[in-house]
Amino acid sequence: MPTTGTVYLIGAGPGDPGLMTIRGMEILGKSDVVVYDYLVNPRLLSHARGGAEIIYVGKKAGAGELSQAEINRLLTGRARKGKTVARLKGGDPFIFGRGGEEAEALSKKGIPFEIVPGVTSASAVPAYAGIPLTHRDITSSFAVVTGHEDPSKEESNIPWDVLSDIGTVVFLMGVRNIGKNMRMLMKHGRSPDTPAAVITWGTYPSQATVTGTVGTIAGIVKKRKDITSPAVVVTGEVINLREVINWYEQKPLFGKRVLVTRARGQAESFAGLLGEMGADVIEFPVIEIFPPASYEAIDKAAARVRDYDWIVFTSVNGVTKFFERLLVSGKDVRELYGIRIAAIGEVTAKEIENKGIRVELVPGEYRAEGLIEKFERENIKGKRILIPRAKEARDVLPAALREMGAVVDVVTAYETRKPGKGASAKIKRMLDKNMIDAVTFTSSSTVRNFISLFPGFKQARGKPVIACIGPITGKTLRDAGYKAQITSGEYTVEKLAREIAGYFGKSKAKKK
Repeated sequence: MPTTGTVYLIGAGPGDPGLMTIRGMEILGKSDVVVYDYLVNPRLLSHARGGAEIIYVGKKAGAGELSQAEINRLLTGRARKGKTVARLKGGDPFIFGRGGEEAEALSKKGIPFEIVPGVTSASAVPAYAGIPLTHRDITSSFAVVTGHEDPSKEESNIPWDVLSDIGTVVFLMGVRNIGKNMRMLMKHGRSPDTPAAVITWGTYPSQATVTGTVGTIAGIVKKRKDITSPAVVVTGEVINLREVINWYEQKPLFGKRVLVTRARGQAESFAGLLGEMGADVIEFPVIEIFPPASYEAIDKAAARVRDYDWIVFTSVNGVTKFFERLLVSGKDVRELYGIRIAAIGEVTAKEIENKGIRVELVPGEYRAEGLIEKFERENIKGKRILIPRAKEARDVLPAALREMGAVVDVVTAYETRKPGKGASAKIKRMLDKNMIDAVTFTSSSTVRNFISLFPGFKQARGKPVIACIGPITGKTLRDAGYKAQITSGEYTVEKLAREIAGYFGKSKAKKK
């Protein structure tokens, strides 16, 4: 019989993945089973270990996929099989998260468990809307109450008479009963002129905030179709500070949905930059990296790497795959002593330098033509040059080097393919409904694969804006009948992210 596993009741935070605790991330990364709720940001699941069982249990208001009793049995059952279970719950598990009930159930069954507190939406969501719960010049008290009590209760447990004397009152799960809750506050002495705010999808890029007063906010919410659950309701004079400290909604890409088409594994840093600027980032890699049909050519080159005078790397993937095969051949970086190295792009060069190898040639223009100009200043006649790269890469570079008299070996380090059409259905719906503000392309292959997946793609009413890196990608777009509104002359995703932010920042300024 297997040893009983441990269940971790983890607060996954209010939505922004960066607000999950380090401890929570550590446990998520080592767990065998991940059980998560509707209010958990799906992006956190990418941090689960490979092969982990991922189970969605719902818990959306009024539409739970599994009952609480079924969830309790699920946690107990997996633990009894010796599994380590990460139970992800939105916000903090012990603040209206029913974590106490799950802990009780586990305790009664003798299942080991731990509590990992989380950042609660009660404080984080108002903070992202520029609303502090306390302020020494305004109020020194706040209360957090549920906006949706257990419907089976005969009487309310909420001390309405006490709440009327508390400076800031926060209602979680408060949209459905907002009218009733505001009436109860006024009935027990709260002025109808007290400021009130409702924040929906707080800490997400899709966050929306409306303000009013205790007497008017319910009517305002009723007229707004975009104010839905999950939402936090706040009342109190601190809401007036929002005019001064509303920081999150002022980010240059706040409210903009940006599609990143870069290959998985390379998209993360780019998506992170856009997210820091407030964008709602959708990662849809139109390129998938695969091993070559045969490793024979690259393995032969790795085995006799000492025969080469130069190695030219054109991408990070080429660097990664070449050094993987170098190790497979029984060699390591010491074999590269005396061999000169060239790279296209700072990111590629940095990947090489991280292995302790100095890069001699990096063109200012991050494309083959830039590197050709660099080699024209070198005497490479009779020199042997190795280029490990993608099977689908252009032949401009090897052809030019051969014209200069070099002996060039091009070996396939990896292949790129487009994903299956089934994965694109959701993106197509969003494009058809004009729900995407910008599409990004970092190479010609991302353009070709995207157009192949969405042959009827059109820009309507100026959306989506097309942003790309470099003139070659821009030309590929033009040849296909599209115009890039943003073309980064610097071949880095950092520069492209800044230019996208600048573009939309100008649009916001015009509207003001």
